[in-house]
Amino acid sequence: MRLAAATCACLVALCAPVLAQEDAFPTGRLVQDADLMQSAVVTLDRGRLFEGSRQGQAILARIEAETAALAAENRRLEAALEAEERSLTERRAVMEPEAFQTLAREFDTRVEELRVAQETKGRTLARARDLEEQRFMEAAVPILGALMRDLGAVAIIDRSAVVLGFDRIDITAQAIERLDAAYVAGTPEPAAPETVPPAEQPAEPPSGAP
Repeated sequence: MRLAAATCACLVALCAPVLAQEDAFPTGRLVQDADLMQSAVVTLDRGRLFEGSRQGQAILARIEAETAALAAENRRLEAALEAEERSLTERRAVMEPEAFQTLAREFDTRVEELRVAQETKGRTLARARDLEEQRFMEAAVPILGALMRDLGAVAIIDRSAVVLGFDRIDITAQAIERLDAAYVAGTPEPAAPETVPPAEQPAEPPSGAP
């Protein structure tokens, strides 16, 4: 079954840069799979490749751990701010109005600063998956190129762009196998993003009157 000409024209070849540098590929083993149809164009499920490979799973586990840590930090900050607010409210009766207003403004400013800082961390983590997946795919290009050459294909296209095609031209499983072999063998993993420092904890409310 052939792809429609209009569809082929808009498909993005994942390994286009590789075709110009074929000699740079490490020599891979010749793939012999009775279930894999020989085709000049093969498909790859990028999401499955990332989520199904050992390296991708390690990256996702790290992002999930950082997300959980941020959620725990937010809960700690919320509890500390609530305690400080209660303390400030209780002290209001024995404080001069001007002194109370000064402390209240300082408290509000600190709350807003913490809110902005924590929201920024959340947005950074939300973008982390896309950035890490992009880096993962860039690092996988030599291995994908070697697999493409061993299969006798000339292009790899994203499976999501295919309107109609045989499942047997999908090489995702073979690609995961090779990436996992390289990962186990010690191929360097992309460097982890810099760890965002924890937020400054609110000051403990004073035990006595001002």
